[in-house]
Amino acid sequence: MNTLRIFSMIKNKSSLPVKLAICFGGLLVSVLIGICAGTVWISPTELLSDLLAEGLSQNERIVLYIRLPRILATVLAGSALAVSGALIQAVLGNPLAAPNIIGVNAGAGLFTVLCIAVFPTAVKFLPAAAFAGALFAVLLVYGIAKKTGASRMTIVLAGVGVSSLLNAVIDTVTTLYPDSLSGISSFKVGGVAGITLDSLFPAWILIGVGILAALCFGHDLDVLSLGENTARSLGMNVSVMRFLFLAIAAMLAGAAVSFSGLVGFVGLVVPHISRKIVKSAENTAVLPICVLIGGAFLTLCDTVARTLFAPFELPLGIVVSYIGVPFFIWLLLRKRGGKHGD
Repeated sequence: MNTLRIFSMIKNKSSLPVKLAICFGGLLVSVLIGICAGTVWISPTELLSDLLAEGLSQNERIVLYIRLPRILATVLAGSALAVSGALIQAVLGNPLAAPNIIGVNAGAGLFTVLCIAVFPTAVKFLPAAAFAGALFAVLLVYGIAKKTGASRMTIVLAGVGVSSLLNAVIDTVTTLYPDSLSGISSFKVGGVAGITLDSLFPAWILIGVGILAALCFGHDLDVLSLGENTARSLGMNVSVMRFLFLAIAAMLAGAAVSFSGLVGFVGLVVPHISRKIVKSAENTAVLPICVLIGGAFLTLCDTVARTLFAPFELPLGIVVSYIGVPFFIWLLLRKRGGKHGD
């Protein structure tokens, strides 16, 4: 049995570069579709001829100032939320956990709203505020679960309760500071309409550091996923490593929320898709796939959001919810059928 498992792991590892290359190709295709599609269709040949010509054409302005910032934002946010979801699912040992479901996004959103309300001009501090809120939420849910000895399903229910409470506080702050938070409705739904390259700083740095840290500690996450007793027997300080991974997940989710709003379900859907692709639960293989699939997934969702009913535009969060909610229900039904134990 152990020999078969080792052979399977070697087989999965050997095919990982090929799968990474295919997923990277998928990300490039999604970016190309995002650049070309819109109210004004810009074919690759048109864009190439405009780039070779002198001066800045109308098509180049559309791409540089409108579509490219959105694509960069969705790639960053999608990758960050996907890796964050994979980390949370591995640490909590719960395939139903995700940043939006257990309140991480809501915590990031609350601290972001508070920062805008109290310090309207401190835009550069939004990623730090969002990170603090995300970390607060994930530690609160984890503390409740540890205190009560909760099952996997109870962790999700506790997270849903915390998320509802934090969203209620967001609504309260919005009511008390209507002038400072006039555009908060689009933030709560989630979207990247009107985003600029400047608004991605310094969030992109936090996302880059968080993803790099997650990939570097992927092996430790695999050890932690084996269970506390096994991890301790292998010399791991379980408490420290668990806090480290939750902090990385919070940093990734918080940085994404700071510029994309409360986009949900990316951290639920993409890790499951990634595990199906690599045919393994090993985080050293799942995490890099999550980076690529997450970016491609959210980029395609944003392209659909702005082209499906053009010239009208759907908020990005709505399109993602149309995919994420049925997926979440399907996972619940699978668990109900006994495929995931408590």
